Amino acid sequence: MHADDLLPGDTPLRLIDQDGGSHPDDRHPMPPTDTLLDGYRRLVLARRLNDQADALVRQGRLAVYPSSHGQEACEVAAAMVLAERDWLFPTYRDTVAVIERGVDPFEAFVLLRGDWHSGYDPTVHHVAPQSTPLATQLLHAVGFAHAARMRGEDTVVLAMCGDGATSEGDFHEALNFAAVFHLPVVFLVQNNGYAISVPLSRQTAAPSIAHKGVGYGMRGRLVDGNDLAALLAVLGEAVSEAREGGGPTLVEALTYRMKSHTNADDATRYRTQEEVEPWLARDPLLRLRSWLAAQGALDAGDDAETHAHAERVAAELRTAIMADADPHPEELFAHVYATPTPQLREQAEHLAAELAGTELAGTESAETDTAATDSTRTQEVAR
Repeated sequence: MHADDLLPGDTPLRLIDQDGGSHPDDRHPMPPTDTLLDGYRRLVLARRLNDQADALVRQGRLAVYPSSHGQEACEVAAAMVLAERDWLFPTYRDTVAVIERGVDPFEAFVLLRGDWHSGYDPTVHHVAPQSTPLATQLLHAVGFAHAARMRGEDTVVLAMCGDGATSEGDFHEALNFAAVFHLPVVFLVQNNGYAISVPLSRQTAAPSIAHKGVGYGMRGRLVDGNDLAALLAVLGEAVSEAREGGGPTLVEALTYRMKSHTNADDATRYRTQEEVEPWLARDPLLRLRSWLAAQGALDAGDDAETHAHAERVAAELRTAIMADADPHPEELFAHVYATPTPQLREQAEHLAAELAGTELAGTESAETDTAATDSTRTQEVAR
């Protein structure tokens, strides 16, 4: 592969600008209008779930939430370009992408409530558990892709990360291994400007993160991360090339983190409102709505129903999260190892014995209380 084929363009691909105008590209045609209309509905739901999660954090129902508000186009596109048999490896900020792959919203959010290590079965929807340590999921994604190819499967793996993860050694190791073994992996870097409080300028001196691909011998692609149409075009092409044996692609999506890193962060300490303000006009939801309206593909009634559906899903999530969990203590040992170790079995048996003793003591106490009550009643009748 020639070096020129590996290098990204000088500017990010954009098919729809922030005003909803079209920007035709010879290599990347505009996705079908029906596809973009479906994407818009997903964006509306994604935004509503982000806002609902923020409210649940303020109410103390979620322990923490890393919002993807403003980055929803990346989240939605990542899910839309994958076939059912493909796998997604998300980060802690990619809850929306997890839900867009078909995971029930409540199951996706219980991790952030603290009930489970992961509230969904990864094998059902082909979504790996969300990763909090930076870049570790990239190595898992590459290993999974390698194993799938050894089994003769045509599985494509899409691994998501942020710009901060590109400063980790795991990022280098994952890309190098994927390129050397020509694996069907698409690396999607959501460059939202900050690794918590560390700006991109303190992470790399490269022209772009996408330019790093050439150093590993893989394609690098640069795309407007707030343009769903461009994301679908670039990621769709990368997935197709990977499935057809073309190897991995590094995609950098330029976007912006509109909210703080999490509810525990105060973004005003390291960035100004003047910096944030221009990104409000680049909102991925608003620009796609403007384009669809201009095409006559979205009217007020359709838009109202789209928002009403999102509101219903948010209400169902809210009701489910508000319900108190009632886990059984023995579930502590149920999902640690596929085959429990002798130590775990011993601990589980010890706990079971303690629980049985507590229940027995409770039963005996209740029987004693009942007998005492009956005796009192007998004495009263005798008097």
